[in-house]
Amino acid sequence: MQELQNGVVGADAGLPALADAVRATGVIERAASVLREARKRRIPVIHCTAENLPGGFGTNHNARLFDSARRLGLENRPGSSSVAPVAPLGPADSDLVIPRLHGLSPLTGSPLDALLRNQGIECLVVMGVSLNLAIPNLVFDAVNRSYRVVLVADAVAGVPVDYGRQVIEHSLSLVSTVVVADELIEAWADTEVETQS
Repeated sequence: MQELQNGVVGADAGLPALADAVRATGVIERAASVLREARKRRIPVIHCTAENLPGGFGTNHNARLFDSARRLGLENRPGSSSVAPVAPLGPADSDLVIPRLHGLSPLTGSPLDALLRNQGIECLVVMGVSLNLAIPNLVFDAVNRSYRVVLVADAVAGVPVDYGRQVIEHSLSLVSTVVVADELIEAWADTEVETQS
């Protein structure tokens, strides 16, 4: 789950156009349905949040995106409401929340890659925001690290919404398995799922 947190798309959203796109496309509701099913099957649920250390220590300064976030006052401090996953996504007691303190991808800006490998996880189900930058970056990083990727097309969004759909159709569909939430839930129901203990 990539950046479906209050400070990005929820009550404290610093990116209102992205929050509007998430609401308009029903991303939260579809992601919530996938998470409910994953938890029932004991499939690990990981919320990858974007957080900044106090005083901006270690934050990126090498792109306009990061400069704009600072000018807008987007701080995403650890422990603040802005880094909490949006309701109704959790986190449930069994969920993990792994903060990313720099960059755009949890596979390079957090310990996520090492943790997944230590658990023997080889396939990632990707949901969240945004199709403009973070989701493609996550998908490409995962593929480059030999993970299989399932992209839940109706649980991701970008701005404008039509652009996000084009990113899926013309780029991400070439390197991931693209499904909608109901298809993934049905596939899980039709197969025995190995669970992590």
